[in-house]
Amino acid sequence: MTWLVALFLLAHGLIHASYVSPRPPATTGGPAWPFELTRSWILSPLGLDGDTGRIVGIVLVAITVVGFGLAALAAFGIAEQTMFVPAVVAGSVASLALLVLFFHPWLVIGIGIDLVLLWAVAVARWTPSGGFPG
Repeated sequence: MTWLVALFLLAHGLIHASYVSPRPPATTGGPAWPFELTRSWILSPLGLDGDTGRIVGIVLVAITVVGFGLAALAAFGIAEQTMFVPAVVAGSVASLALLVLFFHPWLVIGIGIDLVLLWAVAVARWTPSGGFPG
């Protein structure tokens, strides 16, 4: 179970790298690319240009990937176990900020994942090695 948790956290963190990866070519009738950092429904009306939004997004992507990567390493037992909860919280909060600032309807599942992870570690006090407290 610990391996599955670690791999899930790593995959959830790494999918956020799609925001900074090259966009695939558009296809006729194909869906719009959901990972867009130049348009924000919150930042744009505040007068921030696409470049500033992109910088904010890149910082949030980096925090997300590092946070979930560190959480995965802690779950695997490579990093200190005490790093698991703060890393999940940092990764989830950065991910939530990223997904809300640069919202696309497809990404609502990521928001749900982040909220469940935050609840699990902050409210239910779950850890991969200890499970839920009794």
